[in-house]
Amino acid sequence: MAGSGEEVVESCVFCLIANDRDKTTTIIKKTKELVCFRDINPAAPHHYLVVPIQHIVSCHALHKGHIGLVERMSEFGKAVLREQGIADMNDIRLGFHQPPYTSVNHLHLHVLAPSSQILEYLDHKFIPKSDRFVTDKRLLKHLKRNDPLVKGFKRKGENSEGTSSGISR
Repeated sequence: MAGSGEEVVESCVFCLIANDRDKTTTIIKKTKELVCFRDINPAAPHHYLVVPIQHIVSCHALHKGHIGLVERMSEFGKAVLREQGIADMNDIRLGFHQPPYTSVNHLHLHVLAPSSQILEYLDHKFIPKSDRFVTDKRLLKHLKRNDPLVKGFKRKGENSEGTSSGISR
């Protein structure tokens, strides 16, 4: 967070929004850790983005230590939907785009409702179990197993077995 000694990435529009430096975006809900606002290109009657204030590039940058963050992002998104009058939590879709399908290089959870009303011409962007769109549940499953989302993807500092390639001193 900007207030905890971390820098705001000036070229990141979501960092600017999350740190109250974008005056054109209306914040729907905010905590010390998360912010929620409407997607500028909504695919459903309710299409919100939940963004951590801390700059995290994408879901590929996450590890087991981020499980709580992803869970809080999901709960935050559901709370916003309830506050906006959405009662049917079975007709929602929550998830993340993964590179190269991200439009902004800052982790953001798409919160869509009703999912049965996602616009047909945008539906391809939000298909669960696709390479493009990773549901919150699928991401959590991978994080708990410490598996990468993409086969062959190695996190920084990992070798092909997924363990640290650094030398202990």
